[in-house]
Amino acid sequence: MLGISTKHRVPTGCGSSHWTRRELLRIGAVGLLGLPHLAYSAPSRVGSCVFIFLFGGPSHIDLWDLKPQAPAEIRGEFRRIATSVPGIHICEHMPLLAQHMHHVCLIRSMTHPMPVHGPACSQMYTGRPYPLAPTTDQARPEDWPSLGALVTRFGRSVPGIPPAVTVPWYTQFMGQEKRIAGQTGGRMGEAFNPLLLQADLRSGRWHTAGLELPDHLAPSRLQERRRLLQRVEDLANRLLGPGRTVQFYTQYQTLSFQLLADGRLAQALDLDREPPAVRDRYGDTIFGKSLLVARRLVEAGVRLVTVNWYDESFYDKVSPHWDLHYHIFRLLRERMLPVFDRSVSAFIGDLHARGLLAETLVVVTGEFGRSPKIGAITQNNMTEKTGRDHWPHAFTVLVAGGGIPGGQVYGRTDRYAAYVQDDPVTPADLAATVLAHLGIDRHRRYFDSFQQQWQELSEGKPLSL
Repeated sequence: MLGISTKHRVPTGCGSSHWTRRELLRIGAVGLLGLPHLAYSAPSRVGSCVFIFLFGGPSHIDLWDLKPQAPAEIRGEFRRIATSVPGIHICEHMPLLAQHMHHVCLIRSMTHPMPVHGPACSQMYTGRPYPLAPTTDQARPEDWPSLGALVTRFGRSVPGIPPAVTVPWYTQFMGQEKRIAGQTGGRMGEAFNPLLLQADLRSGRWHTAGLELPDHLAPSRLQERRRLLQRVEDLANRLLGPGRTVQFYTQYQTLSFQLLADGRLAQALDLDREPPAVRDRYGDTIFGKSLLVARRLVEAGVRLVTVNWYDESFYDKVSPHWDLHYHIFRLLRERMLPVFDRSVSAFIGDLHARGLLAETLVVVTGEFGRSPKIGAITQNNMTEKTGRDHWPHAFTVLVAGGGIPGGQVYGRTDRYAAYVQDDPVTPADLAATVLAHLGIDRHRRYFDSFQQQWQELSEGKPLSL
């Protein structure tokens, strides 16, 4: 366990199959669901985690680790404000979240060496150093499995509910045909992908047609279809011989029927079931709706929900999402922070009010931070004098709930927020912390068919916060 350095804590009294999944579904799986392998167990008090990913790399020095004594070209335009915890300050443009800081731990000493988006995203999604040369942002079969894939394969689950879910999309750059690296089963196989619950990225509504029985389909007819699929499975066994391909197919089929018969997953995606006042607190944005869906999925029994940031700046070719290579202060002030502040504060407050925060670990991270010096080019030549470039050497991750005491700061950076001074935390440590909270032994192993050797789930050490 990593011990916390109390001198930096701010005290508070507050509490590989050769068949693709598509081919398997084509020969008889139900509906449109590409459903992963599950190992069911009886429900327990194992907690849940909501992993909020701010694609693009939010600026730690402008949001969480401000340096008011630094020169103007370092400190930027924003001022600090006090929070609900004496001694902890954050950006002035997050007044709502500031009121919830007694629930939050700021890990200001996150660090890794990768300045390229895709490989850096991969490190944060998987907790592993990127395994290939950083020449592309796009996923490859050799990627390490994501946390969602590890939870899908090794986590505990409630019957009829997948252990790991991703909303509202797979992170991806405009113009790329493949998703960003590190979000799926990778070298462990696409069979272990977390279940993607895709939203319409314009309306912010989730499609539930494949998750619930149509009105005209009686349970008896569903059972008839299940018997038909059993015959398909028997035929596959005779043609191919029993093996993991047919095993995966059987598990997709089982979960498909359970989801259809149960209906809880479809209900979790129906935000019209929420009172208007609750929906209004989260905000009428894709991100706000995704966090509200995440809360409902946790209530339904999902163990790990990955919420990937999305907003319409996806179409900005230079500064999409949090990747602010120009006009960083205007875009943070007008575009990013109003949505983030409203939605995340509503989410944390809602979890707390419903008694869910104690057992739900909330992690808020991007792939890296931003360069301390405004306008400095560190990786991307399109960075302008009004922006900040990529900076993985030191950045901040927010964690809340899950038994972690709020109202504290872990780790410290230098006077320019450029490098970690004390208590460095790696992506491996963060991944190990999530696995530990979910009751998954990080030393458990799987066979890596890419490197032809056994791999432990994580090489990190859980944080003791």
